[in-house]
Amino acid sequence: MFDTPRPSTQPRRSGRRLAISALLAAGAFATLPALAQGAYPSKPIRLIVSVGAGGATDSLARRLADRLSKSMNTPVYVENLPAGSGVIAATTVAKAAPDDYTLLIGTNTTHAGNASFLKSIPYDPVNDFEPVSRLGIAALVLTVNSSLPANTVPEFIAYAKANPGKLAFGAGTGSARLASEMLKAKAGIDMLSVPYKSNAPALTDLRGGQIQVLLGDIALMLPHIRSGALKGLAVSSARRSASMPELPTLAEAGVPGYELVGFIAAFAPAKTPQPIVQRLNEEIGRILRDKEFVDSLTASGVDAAPTSPEQLREWVISETRKWRELSRAAGIEPE
Repeated sequence: MFDTPRPSTQPRRSGRRLAISALLAAGAFATLPALAQGAYPSKPIRLIVSVGAGGATDSLARRLADRLSKSMNTPVYVENLPAGSGVIAATTVAKAAPDDYTLLIGTNTTHAGNASFLKSIPYDPVNDFEPVSRLGIAALVLTVNSSLPANTVPEFIAYAKANPGKLAFGAGTGSARLASEMLKAKAGIDMLSVPYKSNAPALTDLRGGQIQVLLGDIALMLPHIRSGALKGLAVSSARRSASMPELPTLAEAGVPGYELVGFIAAFAPAKTPQPIVQRLNEEIGRILRDKEFVDSLTASGVDAAPTSPEQLREWVISETRKWRELSRAAGIEPE
């Protein structure tokens, strides 16, 4: 009797192995984004700050670096590159590797004003960066010498109209000049522009009476207003600032349609992977919603204002357009 031949199991086993291998491979590929995101960061993160040490932007960057280093379990350090109106800082990040280990802490100067104030810049504020999150908004405060016979915006405008060309305003930054020119146009007043290298020496001359008006950052002006050395009349934002809620906005105080603010935001180099951008956005968002952190910003004259990456991109585009239109209306020629 001959034994009946048994069918071979080899093809079935091979098929099973192939199926299992395919499932494992699919699972591995499915977890790649998570693994890549989980592996970030694997080395220190550098925050390039477009302004010098001290001031609201630098203070925010250093507080943020401290919180990020703890939440992301990696060193995060700050490097200030203030020269050239932030052009050097912005260009450094625009040309950095797109891996989110080099971020720019930029401002309205790097991502709105420079496109209007400078004839050419070596970076594209929109296309050379991946927006991560807006960090804060900083209003300017209309501040006058204590001897000026005006305690409100209407009184200030009335005095300026009665004394055309006799008031001088300090222009230590592009935003200070633009804000002042915008005030002149909307209020229908005539003031003399006095240029400075920064708002700090302009503040000194404001206190000394060499100039009578300065639209400066709240962080810079607040101590002098609080001490009574200077008079704060109104803020430049659309809403009252949490730092000085007692002051009205210029719009509600008699200058309809007035709104101009500075902003601080985080940017990565273009083509940085979106999962990493999103991870940073979420980490920064949590920090900017923490009450202790928010209070620390408010004390320095900044209102926390986190956004999604796409919201920041739209903000940069709209602010760049706005600053360009205002600069042209004020007759400011690019240098």
